Amino acid sequence: MSWTDDWAKEGRCRGMDPDALFVQGKDQRAAKLTCRGCPVVAECLADALDNRTEFGVWGGMTERERRALLRRRPDVASWSDLFQSAARGAAVSR
Repeated sequence: MSWTDDWAKEGRCRGMDPDALFVQGKDQRAAKLTCRGCPVVAECLADALDNRTEFGVWGGMTERERRALLRRRPDVASWSDLFQSAARGAAVSR
């Protein structure tokens, strides 16, 4: 897996109506499906977590899911660094 800082240009959601990812309730499930198989899902999620993005589906997670993750892991200073490190470790172990 190669990490890209310019991830938004490669997302499955590029070209979509942005409002489709800023939904409530059951519509969030459909929004999250957009993220399945996205080549930059980790970058998107890391960006949302690092910037404490409050609204919308980012990296396959709703705002509620991201808040819960941030509460569970207050020790993480940079999600981007954490995800990149994990990706490098996974690549080495193959």
